[in-house]
Amino acid sequence: MSSRSYTNLLDLTGDYNPPAFSKGPRRLSRVMTVPGILSEFRDDDYTNSVNSDAPSSISQDRCIVVGNSLPINAELAPDGKSWLFSRDEDSLLWQLKDGLPDDMEVVYIGFLKCEIKPAQQDEVAAHLLEMFNCVPTFVAEDVRSKFYHGFCKQTLWPLFHYMLPLTPDHGGRFDRLLWQAYVSVNKTFAAKVMEVIAPEDDYVWIHDYHLMLLPTLLRKKCNKVKMGFFLHSPFPSSEIYRTLPVRDELLRALLNADVIGFHTFDYARHFLSCCSRMLGLEYESRRGYIGLEYYGRNVTIKIMPVGIHMSQLQAGLNLPETEQKIDQLNEQFKGKTVLLGLDDMDIFKGIGLKLLALEQLLKERADWQGKVVMVQITNPARGRGRDVEEVQTEVYAIVERINQQFGRDGYNPIMLLERHVPFHERLAFYTVAECCIVTAVRDGMNLIPYEYIVSRQGSEKLDAHFASVDDPPKKSLLVISEFIGCSPSLSGAIRVNPWNIEAVADALHMAISMPEAEKHMRHEKHFKYVSTHDVAYWARSFMGDLERACQDHLKRRCWGIGFGLNFRVVALDPTFRKLSQEHIVSAYKRTKSRVILLDYDGTVMPQGSINKTPSSEVLSLLDTLCSDPRNVVFIVSGRGRKELSGWFSLCKQLGIAAEHGYYLRWRCEEDWETCVPALEFDWKQVVEPVMKLYTESTDGSFIEAKESAIVWHHQDADPDFGSWQAKELLDHLESVLANEPVAVKSGQQIVEVKPQGVSKGMVAEKLIASMPSKAKYYLEDTVDVIHMLQGLAEATQAAQRNLSQNSIESLV
Repeated sequence: MSSRSYTNLLDLTGDYNPPAFSKGPRRLSRVMTVPGILSEFRDDDYTNSVNSDAPSSISQDRCIVVGNSLPINAELAPDGKSWLFSRDEDSLLWQLKDGLPDDMEVVYIGFLKCEIKPAQQDEVAAHLLEMFNCVPTFVAEDVRSKFYHGFCKQTLWPLFHYMLPLTPDHGGRFDRLLWQAYVSVNKTFAAKVMEVIAPEDDYVWIHDYHLMLLPTLLRKKCNKVKMGFFLHSPFPSSEIYRTLPVRDELLRALLNADVIGFHTFDYARHFLSCCSRMLGLEYESRRGYIGLEYYGRNVTIKIMPVGIHMSQLQAGLNLPETEQKIDQLNEQFKGKTVLLGLDDMDIFKGIGLKLLALEQLLKERADWQGKVVMVQITNPARGRGRDVEEVQTEVYAIVERINQQFGRDGYNPIMLLERHVPFHERLAFYTVAECCIVTAVRDGMNLIPYEYIVSRQGSEKLDAHFASVDDPPKKSLLVISEFIGCSPSLSGAIRVNPWNIEAVADALHMAISMPEAEKHMRHEKHFKYVSTHDVAYWARSFMGDLERACQDHLKRRCWGIGFGLNFRVVALDPTFRKLSQEHIVSAYKRTKSRVILLDYDGTVMPQGSINKTPSSEVLSLLDTLCSDPRNVVFIVSGRGRKELSGWFSLCKQLGIAAEHGYYLRWRCEEDWETCVPALEFDWKQVVEPVMKLYTESTDGSFIEAKESAIVWHHQDADPDFGSWQAKELLDHLESVLANEPVAVKSGQQIVEVKPQGVSKGMVAEKLIASMPSKAKYYLEDTVDVIHMLQGLAEATQAAQRNLSQNSIESLV
C-alpha cells in the first residue's frame, strides 16, 4: 500500500472536483532568475495544489519541448554589447518539429549557450519568444556550473557510461552540493514550464539526463499533464546504477512521465531491471507496448532510435562550398584511401583505441603503408577535468608516434583536426572517405554513421559535378563499435569490440579490401533504413505513443501523495473512493446487520513487519467488534489455521477463514469446516520434489507447506532469476498436475498449488450471500485500517453504554 504523506487531503475524503480551467487568452510569461541553490527537500512554493492545475490558455494542441540547451546560436554583435541570435539547424530539438503535426505549435524551453547579463535577460527573453518561440531559462552562473559541469558531467555522465567512481580521480564522487544544484536547476525549469503551460491541452516533451527530476516537479503541479521523457544517453545496468545515492529519486521522477523513451532495447532493459530490483515494479507487454504499472498509472516504455534530418543533409550536399571542399579534398588525398573518424574529445569515444588499430594495420599490412590516411576530427570537449586532459595527451602521443614511424615526405598516415568543423566541411570529409570508423566504448546513439551513409549517397548536383564515364556505384563502409546505440540498426556494418585492437585492425583491412559489389549492397541496405527512419519518423512515432498513453487522462481520478522528490500520483477508477472514517462510522451506527472481512498481512499487519503476531491493540479492537451481536467479523488469510488460531485465541467470537478459505471456523469453540468437499492430497507427493529441485537451484527461495496447499516463495532471490525460475516452475507443475483437481497459480513472488475452487472471494460470497454488499471504497494502509476499526469499536462501546444506561433507568 502507498504512503500516507499527502500533499492535499481535502479531495481524498469525498467527491471533490477540481475547478474548471479558464480558457482566456494570456501571454507567455517573462523569465526570472534564481539567485541560489534550493534544498532538495523543500517543496515548490506554487499557489496551485496538486489537483488545481494551472489555468489553461489554448484549446489546440501545443508541444512544449524542454532540453538543457535551446536550439539557438548566439554571438555578440560588433558593438560588443548586444547579441545576435539564429537557429541552430543542427539541434535535434529544432529538427524534431518536422515529425509533429503541422498545426501543432512548438515552444522551446532551455538554457542559452552564452551568459546573458541580468540587465539584458528580460529583453533577450522577449526577443527569443517573439522570433523563435523560445523561452530561455536563467540561473546564477555558479549554480549552472555546479549543475552542468558538476552533477551532470562528473556524476551522471560517467555513471551512465558504466564508469564507477572507485577513486577520486576515477569518475566523480557523489557531492551533495552538486546534487542540490541539480535539484535547483530542475525546479527552475519546472517553474518556467508552469509559466507557459496549458495543462489540459499541451504536451510536454523532456529531453535527456540533465532534467530527470522534471517529470516529478511538473506532475506535482499538473497531475494530468501529458508528458514524455526521452533519454539520449545510455542507461547503465542495475549493478552500476544502484551505486548512485539518489537512485530512487531519479527512478521515481522518471516514472511520473507518461512515456519514457530509449534508443535501444538494452538501455530500456536496464531501466526496467532497476525498477524491478530497487522499486519492486514489474513490467508487461501489451499488444506490442511495454508498460509499467505505477500507482494506478501505466507508464509506456518507448524504444526507438533517433534519426537524422534528411532534408538538411541533402541541402548541405548541394551547397557550393561543399562542392568546392570536396574538390579540394579529392586533390589533397589523390591516390590515397581515406578513413574517417569524427568524435568528441572525451574518454568514452575510444579515439586512442582507433589510432592503435590503425597502427596495428600498418604494422601487419605493409602494402597499406603510404596508401591509407586516417582523418581524425575531434570536436572540443564538452566536459572538463583531468580525464579529458589524459585523453588529449594519449591521442597526441599516438599520432606523433605513428606519423614518425610510417610517415614520409608529403605523407602522414594520420591527419588530426582538433577543432570544430563547419557543416559543409564535415559533409565533404564524409563524401571523400572510403570508410567511417566509430570505436566508442559506450555511446547513447551516435549519428555519425547515419550522416556518413547519406553523404556517400550524394545528390543529383554532386553526381553531375563528379560524373565520369565509369561512374562507380554508391558505397559506404562502416566499422563501428558494438557498444553504440546505432549499432543494432546497421546490420551491414562491420561491428567490433573496440578494446580488441587486433580485431579492429582486421576489420579495417576487411572494409577497404572488400569487393566493390559487396560494398554497394551494404550501402544500399543502410541507406534504405536511414532514409526512412529519419528524425521526423522518430518524433512522429514518439508523439503518437504519447498521445495514446494520455488519451484517458481527463477520465481518471488522481491524487498526489508523498513529499518532495518522493511525490507520485495515484490514479483510480472514477467510481473508486477513499473510505472516510466518519462516513463508515455513521453508516455503521445506522445498520443492524454488518459483516466485516479483514485480510491479515498488509491489512491489519504491515507487510514488511518481521514479527507477525497481532498487537494487543488489534486483539482488543476485534474483541470489541465481535461482542456486538449485530456484527459478523472474520479474518480471511492465506495463513494456516493453527497459526491463526493461536494468534486470535483471545477473540472467542472471531471467525477465521484460513488458507484462503479452504478451512473455515465461525467461532473459537466451533469445529473447522472445509468450503469445498474434502480432498485427497496425494498430489503433494508430486509437487514437493519438483519445488525442492527449484529451491536448490534458486538461492533465496523456500517452500511453505500448508495443510491444503504448497507455496514456493522467491522474494529473497535475485529478482530476474527468481522470475525466470517461477515461470519455469509454473509450466513444469501445470504439465505434471494436468489431471489433478488442483490450481497452479503465480502471484507476487510466489507459485502456489492449491485445491480448485478455493479463494478468498468464495469465503466472502458465502458470508454475505444473505447480505448483499455495495462496497466501493478503499483504505490506504494498515494505519487507516486500525483507525477505522477504532472508530467502529468506539461506536460499539457507545451503543453498549447507552444500552446499559437504558437498562438501569428502566430498573429504576
